[in-house]
Amino acid sequence: MNPIPFIVGLLLLHLPVVAQQTWQSQHVKYNANGVLVYTPDEKGNRIPDFSEVGYKGGQKLPFVPVVKTLYPAKGDDGKKIQQAIDELAKRKHNKEGFRGAIVLSKGNYDVSQSIKISASGIVLRGEGNETKLVATGKGKRTLITISGMGEIEEVAGTRRKITDDYVPVGAQSFSVSSTKGLKAGDRIVVYRPGTAQWISDLKMDQIDAKSNTKQWQPAEYDLHFERKIRRIEGNRIFIDYPVVMAMETKYGGGAIYQYHFNGRIENVGIENLLCESAYANNEDEDHGWNAVSFGKVENGWVKKVTAKYFGYSCVNLGDDSRNITVDSCRSLEPKSKITGGRRYSFNNDGQFNLVMNCFASEGRHDYVTGQKVRGPNVFYNCRAEKAKSDIGPHHRWSVGTLYDNIVTDGELNVQDRGNWGSGHGWSGITQVLWNCVAARAAIQDPWVSGRNYVIGFKSERYEGRLKGRRQTVWEETGNEGLEPASLYKAQVASGKQTL
Repeated sequence: MNPIPFIVGLLLLHLPVVAQQTWQSQHVKYNANGVLVYTPDEKGNRIPDFSEVGYKGGQKLPFVPVVKTLYPAKGDDGKKIQQAIDELAKRKHNKEGFRGAIVLSKGNYDVSQSIKISASGIVLRGEGNETKLVATGKGKRTLITISGMGEIEEVAGTRRKITDDYVPVGAQSFSVSSTKGLKAGDRIVVYRPGTAQWISDLKMDQIDAKSNTKQWQPAEYDLHFERKIRRIEGNRIFIDYPVVMAMETKYGGGAIYQYHFNGRIENVGIENLLCESAYANNEDEDHGWNAVSFGKVENGWVKKVTAKYFGYSCVNLGDDSRNITVDSCRSLEPKSKITGGRRYSFNNDGQFNLVMNCFASEGRHDYVTGQKVRGPNVFYNCRAEKAKSDIGPHHRWSVGTLYDNIVTDGELNVQDRGNWGSGHGWSGITQVLWNCVAARAAIQDPWVSGRNYVIGFKSERYEGRLKGRRQTVWEETGNEGLEPASLYKAQVASGKQTL
């Protein structure tokens, strides 16, 4: 017996144990009772609570019973799948709001067009990577589209002014001119107008112009945040999700109004599928573009879906999608030119959406939001490899996103993008980067209307595309031991937050 390994083992046992040094953010930390406590700035702004994003405010995804099983055949299987979906849409839903699940048994399913779900309560489920849907032939399209109809409609005579001079980021209450006719449970829009003064102070009417540059216009930057009233005290209303952009009297203040969204569907899910697109070559752009897209939907999910060879995304969440959970999905080997408007692996333009435990390779903007995205939204515990461009808010003022434990070998940026595109300008506000890792990052704060937060970020830091912009303060750059390790998980566990 060789005594050396045994002796080394004994020595290691007797070495002093060095505990990892932990630290907490100055913005949010645990108190003695293990509850998260937030430190507001001089105006009352603080990091928002992101805990209720995702399906039904962060509820566990349900298992929906099977009502029909399909099997692959020769030829175009898309028609058969669509027929089964349309037949299921005619059935009544149960008390939980579901009509049932259609299971695609293992095998290959050729789909020459798009599969569309336009009714509530339907789940399309495969048997993992053994169920493969192939977007065959040519045509830039989405393989699986989930969407209802309609749009937000303001209820006439319900608009009333917010009377507070300043409503800070993170607030979940404010005063209005009257609460007559309102009650707990009412759906409202919190409205923040775009004004010429705001755009001027933001310098978005002064973008360095090229031939296609469009300066920002006030009416195009009205923001309509969906919320629900939780309770009313006098003329003060309390809402379910926090304010993610401060409302200021000097920039037009704010208002609320009741609304309807007739035609939006709910309780829909896509599960356990391998989706592939046929393609002619690595730069082919006349083929499947999105694997799964959500439009006018609330309370839905995509779980354990792998997308290969699509030109744009694995999952694309539109601006009328809300409370969608995207969990454990993968975007692999996209096929397209490597330039603008392509390879947005997990794109979110909606509200209260959660993308978690996902993976992307060879994308350009892997975890990304678009213009005027109204949070809160969360990307949690996601990775990107062989990145061709950056992660982050892409353009024109995305509001209220948490990037929590995002790891990329590319860049993660929040900055003034200037005249890129047709005038991207300031990409985002109230963007929270928590315990992330990137090769390089530029994080800037806009001239007015708030700031961004960087806590425990491990990355090379650079100034950004445009010089002279306000640089966000980085807290404890690169240091290990941040507590909590995940802000999102800590907020979920902590429940009701304490100021």
